[in-house]
Amino acid sequence: MTSHAVVRKVVSLVPSLTEAVAATAPELLAGATDWCSHPAGLDVPRIGGTKNPDTARIAALAPDLVIANEEENRPADLAALRAAGLDVLVTEVRDLPQAFRELDRVLVRGCGLARPGWLDAAEAAWREVPAYAPDLAAVVPIWRRPWMVLGRDTFAGDLLARLGVRNLYADHADRYPKIPLDELNSRGADFVVLPDEPYRFTADDGPEAFPGLPAALVSGRHLTWYGPSLAEAPGVLRAALEAAVRQ
Repeated sequence: MTSHAVVRKVVSLVPSLTEAVAATAPELLAGATDWCSHPAGLDVPRIGGTKNPDTARIAALAPDLVIANEEENRPADLAALRAAGLDVLVTEVRDLPQAFRELDRVLVRGCGLARPGWLDAAEAAWREVPAYAPDLAAVVPIWRRPWMVLGRDTFAGDLLARLGVRNLYADHADRYPKIPLDELNSRGADFVVLPDEPYRFTADDGPEAFPGLPAALVSGRHLTWYGPSLAEAPGVLRAALEAAVRQ
């Protein structure tokens, strides 16, 4: 990324980064994806999805900076934006410390903003969180048809580990392995963690596939987003996990 004297217009291709900019300097946001749902009532031009952004529309908005993520956005789309002469900042987030570093890089170095107070609050919240005791083993589906779970080297897996949840597929060769349902049920988990994104697991869609296992229905925004939600994530996630363990 080249440096800017002044950044006045930002297009975000990542929902959590959209919320991070909106919570810090909302006047900078010139465009966001259809999936950018926070903050509520966000009123900016929409430029398509994270996987299929309208690159011509983004170019027409003439942003000073486009912010993206190596996992959520496709290299071909990012290359098209660069070919159109746009500056693209691509983040990589595989664990919590990296998320904090990348948020600082996006907001302070990328957008030229003062470091926001909510970022300090989020770091403090996770420094002070005690791990749940005793250590509990879980499978963490993120999709069904086919069933996919958190594997190695994931941001969400790192958050759960800090709360004392041992992901039974944390050592899998794949980051998001496809695992047959019968194997998930026979793995010896203490409970199953079901986030409401990317697949929207609910009380009526998910727990029935794991008979005999307590199910923790958790907020996907608090488990998978790296932004202002991190400040309240430890409390929100802990409450959901403890409710499941008490079942």
